[in-house]
Amino acid sequence: MTTSGITPGFFYAPALCLLWLTKHAVGLTLLSAPGSVTAADGGSVTVPCQYDQQFRENTKYWCKGIFYEFCSIVAKTPRNRENNRSSIRDDKEAGVFTVTMTSLRKSDQDIYWCVIATEGRNVHTRVSLLVSPAVTTTTANTPTSSSPTQDEIRWWAPLRWILFISMLCCLVTAHVIAWRIKTARKLQQHHQFQHQH
Repeated sequence: MTTSGITPGFFYAPALCLLWLTKHAVGLTLLSAPGSVTAADGGSVTVPCQYDQQFRENTKYWCKGIFYEFCSIVAKTPRNRENNRSSIRDDKEAGVFTVTMTSLRKSDQDIYWCVIATEGRNVHTRVSLLVSPAVTTTTANTPTSSSPTQDEIRWWAPLRWILFISMLCCLVTAHVIAWRIKTARKLQQHHQFQHQH
């Protein structure tokens, strides 16, 4: 169904773009971690999960599984579960909780999640762990390019609202243009009708 030649996609596209951009920007500012880490079989790995200061007192945990909704908790704050090979430490001042896994096995190779428990939907980000037969051990002790620092997180906070407002303006402009086109066509049809009579 169309309205004066304007397809529904004309309205939906800006709205969907706005929704995706806002969700992406907000998620990036709340929690970040290395997208992937590699460690040797029998070695250890440390993964930092950087979070916004509003989550200082929230429970954090490290979860294993391809799909977040079905992942199994490996370690959790404030107290670790009974697991001799995995631990989690929360540095509230720095805004980062750190997960350490030791005596790695090939079976540990999987998808993991840094998770912050909230009253609504939990905040989470994905980390891929690769266990290689190499002798060296890789420790992800600093954020990678996909894991912004605390300064970058603070920088993203105002930017996300700028992006939100910009996309909102685009959406409003699209509606105004559609309304003007519709009005112009109605006036054109009205003039044609008068000429015919």
